[in-house]
This record gives sequence, C-alpha cells and structure tokens, in this order.
Amino acid sequence: MSEALVASQAAGTDISVPAVSGARQFWRRLRAQRAALVAAAVVALLVLVALAAPLLTAIEGQDPFTYHPSLIDSARGGVPTGSFGGINGDHWLGIEPQTGRDLFARLAYGARVSLGVALGATVVQVFVGVVIGVAAGLGSRWVDQLLSRVTDIIVAMPLMIMSLALLAIVPDSFPRPLLVALVIGLIAWGNVAKIVRAQTLTLKELDYVAAARLSGWGTWRIARRELLPGLAAPVITYSALLFPMNISAEAALSFLGVGVKPPTPSWGQMLTAADVWYQAAPQYLLLPAGALFVTVLSLTVLGDGVRTALDPRAASRLRVGTGRKREAKADAKSGRSTVDPSVNAVKTADARGTKEDPA
Repeated sequence: MSEALVASQAAGTDISVPAVSGARQFWRRLRAQRAALVAAAVVALLVLVALAAPLLTAIEGQDPFTYHPSLIDSARGGVPTGSFGGINGDHWLGIEPQTGRDLFARLAYGARVSLGVALGATVVQVFVGVVIGVAAGLGSRWVDQLLSRVTDIIVAMPLMIMSLALLAIVPDSFPRPLLVALVIGLIAWGNVAKIVRAQTLTLKELDYVAAARLSGWGTWRIARRELLPGLAAPVITYSALLFPMNISAEAALSFLGVGVKPPTPSWGQMLTAADVWYQAAPQYLLLPAGALFVTVLSLTVLGDGVRTALDPRAASRLRVGTGRKREAKADAKSGRSTVDPSVNAVKTADARGTKEDPA
C-alpha cells in the first residue's frame, strides 16, 4: 500500500485508481479514431526508417556523403544523368544535382536528424516547463509572481528571431543538432509552464493533496508523489502537439542556414539546396518537402487523437457524435424519419392553425 493511499485513507478519501483500467480506456478511445490510427502507423514507419537508416542504406549500397561526379551532366549545369533524376537500381530515389549524393540515403539520415532534434527540443521544453510550472503553482505568492512574469517574457519572445540570433553567434564547432534542440527548447517552454501552473493550482486544492500535507509531507515530495501523476495527461497531450511544431522549426532554421550545417543531412537543409532545381530536378525539392508535410501532418493528427483519448469530455463528445451518425445511417437505410415525433406534432398543429386563421 502506497504512502499516498495511506495518507488519503487517514483523511477519509480513497484515491486508488486502477492504472490498467485507465490505460485500457486510453487505447480503446484511441482505436476508435481511424485517422489517429493511420497517423500512428505513418509515424511508426518514419521512426523505423530513421532508426534503420544505416541498415537501409547498406542494403541500397549507398551513404549520404559520397559524391558521384560520374553520374552528373556537367554540360547541363550538374543535372543528374539518366531519367527521373538518376533513379535506378543503385539509387532508389535518384541523386542530388551537382554533387551526385544519394537522395534516399540523405532522406533517411535526414529523418534521424529532424526527428532527433524535435524530440530533444520537446524533452527540454517539457522538463523546464514542468519544473517552472510546478514551482509557480506550489510556491509562495512572490515566487508565483516572479516565475509567472518570467514565463510571460518567454512566451512573448518570437521563436524564430531569437533562434536565428542565438544560433548565428554560436561557433560551428558546437554540435549543431544538439545546439538547435537546446535553443528551441529553452526559448519555447513558456506555454508548457502556463499549462502546468494552472493544473497545479487546481490539483493542490484536492483532498488527497491536503491529506498528504497533514501527514507531514514536504512540498517537493507532494509534487513528486501526488501532482506529477495528475499532470501526466495535459503534459503528454501538449507534448504530442509540440513535436510537429519543433520539426517545422528545425526545418525552417536549417532552411535559413543557421540550423544543421552541411554535410550533416537535414530535410530543411535539403530544401535550401533544392530551391533552384525545382524545374530541372523536381524530385530533389518534392522529396524533402513531401517528407516534412507527411511527418508534420501525421504527428498533428496523432497528437489530436491522443488529446481526445486522454480527455474524457472530448471522448464522450466523440462517442455521442459517432453514435448519432450511426443512428442516422440506420434510419436512412430503414426509411425511418430521424426527426423527433414531437417536432412533427408541433409543425402539424401550426399548419392547422394557419389554415383556420381567416387572415
């Protein structure tokens, strides 16, 4: 029996909630959303490609760094020889103009960089936001006011402008993917802190938290044992929505030339190099742009599905809406009217009254 349960029973409150049941409810609600399931499958495939990039490129027999000048038509400005941008059995998606580097290898390794940077930035945002938010919610009045004003300043900062300024002054000797993740994470944690602070202010007034205080628990012990489990749902929900935004931010910074630097492959960096080849070698531009679009869209849909699955009110609205659609389809097939009979009765009475009215 946990210490929190003992404290709650001492105060006459039972807070025991079966974790397995909650997990089952989450998966059942998530499975009810077909779009979220498709998005989850796409995200899983992208993660698999990123993790297995060395194996996949080894099967292809290529790597993202080797130049192939013999496959470039220098007389035409560096356009790949052959049809469809140099696609063949050795180069599954063709090669880069001017360099001849393999596009599939660079896309696969670029997925590792883009997803890794976004994951690192999300972890930093969540960690800093949770610490600041819990401290503001549990701290004294002046601590809350101080941290809230700092959070307001962070939220007011324009992410791209501040990132451009910070990344431009850091030497290139610093590992660039790590630097981009840190910069994005340390500039954009404000909204996480606001959400966590608001939730903390609500949770700390509940009976089981008061019982923990009466039992002599310290502030940070209460935060660790009692508040963090209650903060999991909103933090996970917002993190799922932060991830695609961080992928877009990394791609934008690399596109502007201050993010991940060559020769490390990145989708945003590939877009920068491809913007002048959209006519001669359109796949060079379409492949990284398509990868970014599919990744961000899938993660956004999945994040919305996670939010719906974790929010009982949203789940009930989804269930009611789905039930009404099914009833309407069944009524349409059987020829029954979907209009409430009382409404028809009122309309009939109104029609009779209109006919009897001499005017």
